[in-house]
Formats: sequence, structure tokens, C-alpha cells
Amino acid sequence: MNESLLREHICILGASLYQRGLTAGSSGNISVRTDDGWLLTPTNSCLGTLDPARISKMDDNGTLLSGDAPSKEAFLHRAMYDARSQAGAIVHLHSTHSAAVSCMSNLDHHSCIPPLTPYFVMKIGQLPLIPYHRPGDPDLAGAIHGLAAKHSAVLLANHGPVVSGKTLEAAVYAIEELEETAKLFLLLQGHNPRVLTEEQIAELHTLFKS
Repeated sequence: MNESLLREHICILGASLYQRGLTAGSSGNISVRTDDGWLLTPTNSCLGTLDPARISKMDDNGTLLSGDAPSKEAFLHRAMYDARSQAGAIVHLHSTHSAAVSCMSNLDHHSCIPPLTPYFVMKIGQLPLIPYHRPGDPDLAGAIHGLAAKHSAVLLANHGPVVSGKTLEAAVYAIEELEETAKLFLLLQGHNPRVLTEEQIAELHTLFKS
């Protein structure tokens, strides 16, 4: 897909996320890798009203080449791209249920949400928690980079998820699955849910190469 179509695609999927209440106001950001860098939604932009021509174009070092000033969370995307050569796109949202989970105490920092469904296992796998950093804290990049090599998604404490995928569609589908599973996780609080066993998880990885 050429860069012009990628820009349009970011706008279409950004609007879809916004219209379904998965992001609000100017929160959240989307990026897509290109042959000569990556595209990123601009700072203070609403995913529901993006302009393809104003999307930020970055080089591999994170330097702005064209378009509006990039999201102040550009370093989150660059850290994940640097650690995951297979990542073609990244979506970061403050979606309600995932953000709610990120505010909970006593989470398993290695895997915030248990394997409740096969689809969560296939699209997300384990979801590690990154300790709280203030918005814009450059130290957050190192924390993400340290986990991203082994994990396609991370949860930022008191903030929200950052999810990568081979394509923009894959990243969007994965973050949607994460949001739905976070909702299930919250609904099941105080209950004794049945989670997938290690054998069932291994079977999914073998059959679906997740």
C-alpha cells in the first residue's frame, strides 16, 4: 500500500475507533511504518477528524519530515518499532475498560489480564504492565523497549494500552480484542472465572502461530 493510501487508511480506522467510543477527544494515536520512516497522527488531533495531508511523517530516528507536529507520545511508537522489526503499525488508546484495568492494584505485572478467551491469547498473548510514568516521560521509552521484543502489546499503568501489529488492521483488531477482554475481566471481578489451561494455550500457539 502506498503512502497516500496509508494516510487515508489511518483516517478511516481512526474515525471508526472514535465513532465507537474507543477513544475520546484528542486522546490516542496511530502510527504506520513506511519504506522510509513512519506516519503518526499529529499532536492534539482527534482520531475522528483526521486530515490525511496533515499526518506527521517521521524518519527512522523520529525526526519530523513533513506534516503537523507529531503526537507527544511519538517516543512510545519509536521504542516499539525499534524493538519489533515485525511491527508494521501501532495503536495507542485510552479506551475505557483497558484504562480501568490499568488503574487496578495487585495486577500480575507479567500478565495483567488472564487468558479468558482464545481470541485474547491469539491476538494479544501476555499483556505486561509498565509501571506508572507521567505523560511525556522519556524513561517510558526504555520501559517499553525492554518488553516489546517479546510482547506485541503492553499496558501503561494508569494510562492505557499500546498495541502493535503486522498491519494497521491487525493492530486495530488486536486492541479491540484487548478492550473486549478487559471488559470481561472487570465483569468477572469477585467471581471465579475459568481460564484457559497451559495445554489449551499451547495448542492455540501451535495451530494459529500466534
